[in-house]
Formats: sequence, structure tokens, C-alpha cells
Amino acid sequence: MPQVSIADLVAGVRAGCVVSFPTDTVPALAALPERADLIFATKQRSQDKPLILMGAKAEDLWDYVVGTEAEWRVWQQVAAQYWAGALTLVLPASDRVPKVMNPTDPTTIGVRVPQSAIAREILAQTGPLATTSANLSGQPPLETLTEIAAQFPDVLTLQISDVSGIGVPSTVAKWMGSDWVILRQGAVVLEI
Repeated sequence: MPQVSIADLVAGVRAGCVVSFPTDTVPALAALPERADLIFATKQRSQDKPLILMGAKAEDLWDYVVGTEAEWRVWQQVAAQYWAGALTLVLPASDRVPKVMNPTDPTTIGVRVPQSAIAREILAQTGPLATTSANLSGQPPLETLTEIAAQFPDVLTLQISDVSGIGVPSTVAKWMGSDWVILRQGAVVLEI
């Protein structure tokens, strides 16, 4: 697994590579949204498990979702309260979302802004990326560069010694038209 600088990691993403970087939860595998198929292949992930679109700030993600004026108010209020942080919001997808992000249900997309400064620095340079935890599908998330290198020798990672987040994946909350349903309880308790 090549360990590279942030500049080289960003260049690798732009060239269509799968990369790994730390987040506030667990290390991520990431790629350009239109190259999300590479993440599914790398992870050996089932097509019915969608990826998360991660951005540097909420404003980077809103073009990827669509809703009513009332829904926007709710979503932006929740985002303002919990982002940057370990909360993924599953919202109706706009036509900007590549279908490969969520092959079995392209009508929704999970969006998140991580609290990690390194992750946000990378995302500010690449734009929103398709992401998921760094692990083979069905296995626990990997937490060290050594583990990531052993499992994913072709994935670019940062030249850093500490990739640790809190070790707990993000909470995933899906908008159901008038309320939230928690699909996965993680680090954040959404007060709804």
C-alpha cells in the first residue's frame, strides 16, 4: 500500500484511484462518486449496500439531494446541529448522484460531513467522495495503517502515524418523508 502526501492522495483520487484516509469515526475507503464501482470491487461489497457521499461542508452536499422547502428546513437544521460529525443522513437523491453509488435504490443517498480536519482538508480539494469504512464487507472496520495495508495493498493512504477515530461508525438516519428512522445507531444519538 503506497503511503503518500495529501497532495498525492488528492491526485490519486482525481486519477480514479481508491484511497484511504482517517475520519472522526473509522478510516474510510474513498473514490470519486462516478468511480464508486471500484469501492464495491475493492471491498467485495454487495450492490445492495449503498455508499456514503462525504463532503467537506454541508453546502458541498446539498446539490446531491432534492426535497420540498419544508424538508430542506428540517435537513439543514439537523445538519447545523450535528455536522461536522458522525451522522449520516439518507435523503432523496438528485440526478447529480451517480447510480453506481446506490445501485439497488438510486433514489436515495447517504450524506455526511466528518469532524476530522484531515478528511475535510482532502474533501475540500477533491469535492464530495464516495466513501465507506476500510474493511472487507462483513468484517469489522480496520483501525490501523498496518491492517489497511495488509487487506488493501493497492489503496493509497496518507503518510501519517495515527488514523484512529472513535472506532464506531456513524449513525445513519433515513428521512421517511416526515420523520427520521435510524438505520444504524452509531456514535451520534439523534434527538428526533
